[in-house]
Parts: sequence; C-alpha cells; structure tokens
Amino acid sequence: MRIKNFVLLVQRAMVPETFCDGSRANPGRRELILESLAEKTLFDTVFGRIETSPRNLACSHKATPSLALGCEECEIKGLSVCDSLEPDEFELLERIGRTLSFAAKATLFEQGRDAPFVSNLTSGALRLSKLLPDGRRQVVGFALPGDFLGLAMQPTHMFTADALTPVKLCQFSRLGFSDLLDKKPRLMRALMNMAAQELTLAQDQMVVLGRRTAEEKIASFLIGMRNRYARIHGSSVHVPLPMTRLDIGDYLGLTVETVSRMMTRLAREKAIVIVPDGVRLLDVPRLEQLAEM
Repeated sequence: MRIKNFVLLVQRAMVPETFCDGSRANPGRRELILESLAEKTLFDTVFGRIETSPRNLACSHKATPSLALGCEECEIKGLSVCDSLEPDEFELLERIGRTLSFAAKATLFEQGRDAPFVSNLTSGALRLSKLLPDGRRQVVGFALPGDFLGLAMQPTHMFTADALTPVKLCQFSRLGFSDLLDKKPRLMRALMNMAAQELTLAQDQMVVLGRRTAEEKIASFLIGMRNRYARIHGSSVHVPLPMTRLDIGDYLGLTVETVSRMMTRLAREKAIVIVPDGVRLLDVPRLEQLAEM
C-alpha cells in the first residue's frame, strides 16, 4: 500500500491539473485516473515492464506492447530451456510469460535494480555489463538468441543489459518460473545444464583475461562468436559483430586502440576480412591455433 501511495504521489506531480486547451480537470475524475494509473504501474512493475523509480514513471514504455508467447512457432525453441517441455506443457509458460520487443540501444534492465522477471532472448543481441565502484565498466558477456537471462534467480539484477540490435525476448515472472521449475524437473535440468555451460564460458574467459596476449584474445573472441552463431544459424565464415570495438575491449581487458590494432593486423595477415557488420574468417586454422595457445 505504501508503494502505491508513493506512485500516486509521483504521478500527481507529473499529471497536470489542466488540459492542453486550458480547461481544468474535474478533481474527482483526475483522482480516479491517477488511481487507475497507479494500479497499472504496480501491475507492470510486478511483471517487470518498468521499475518503481520516478525517472521511469515519466516514460514507462521502453518496450512495445506485449504479445502472446507463441511457443509452438518459436524459431529458437530448440536452443532454449523451453525445449525440455512437451508441447502440451507450453500453456504453463503462456500463463506466466509474454513477449517484448526493444529497440537498439535500449536498456532492458540495470545492475542492482529489482528483478521480478527472467527472460529468454529470442532474437537480436545484448551487451551485459557491470559497473565497478570507481565508475569503470566491465563487459561480462554478449547474449544471443537462446540465452537465458536470470539463471541465478536472484531478487536483483547482477548486471545491466543493453540492446545492441533490435531484440525480442520472452519474459516470465521470476516467482512463477521458480514455481514451474519445482513442478517440472526436466525444465530444472535444462536450466542446470545451461548454468554449467555458462560456468565453462566464465572459466574460459578467466584464462583469456589472465594469460592470453592481445592477439590471442581477439582470435579467441572471434572463434568463440563464430561457434555461438553456428549453433543458431549453422556454420559460416561470416561472424556478425553488433558490438563496438570499445565493447570488445571492455570484454577482453584491452583498450579500444589495441582492439583496432589487432583486428587490422589479422586483416593485413589475411586471417580475416573486416566487413561493415562484422568480419569474415579467411584463415580459420590459424585463428583456432591462436585461440588454443
């Protein structure tokens, strides 16, 4: 109730007492409208659409309107935890979830904020980053279709997620999804397998950050992205790179100048060709050798 009163207080400050034509709003009707807006704000907050902070109340439409999940027609179903469910069990996900779309450069959620939802990325790419106490940023990963956001099931977000491209995701109530895990052991096992994969990637990243040269880091990153895209679209020498070189540097512990210099060196050595949306891998064996050193 105190949260709702806070929402009403903020909205009273934001909603004018007069309309655009200069006429005054009926006080009783204005309060009724504000009451309805407060209820909607609280509902949206529970399902993760916005957060209960004054800056978000002024502009709460970060995503397009939600749609039904459509699990049967999902193109990445085979890559996600949802694949562990039988077709007749998808209705259980439909009850607790919805689909959302975000434009490129949108922030889906921020580190340290309440996390009332978990999500499954169905298209696009995200940058996942943590802000250090001294203001420096560390990119901790890049999410691609099939990746699950919220594996730890923590009440607050452990990192910030920004859209590198237009993205779509399936969003589920965290509490509802947690209850579903208790009822569906196969879903729990699928989530544990995905968590194990994330742990392996994290261990590999520790080696990359601590023991690799700059050239080896770039080669490892390119081969890693190639393998991840191959899982989605099939094997290809073309590797899309929707992130900036600054993002790559913050992920690999390199300066943007070093990233550019290493990419240029690999291109000069005809190991890659730099194209507008990423790179083409010309000498895969050499890159794989550098990545495994």
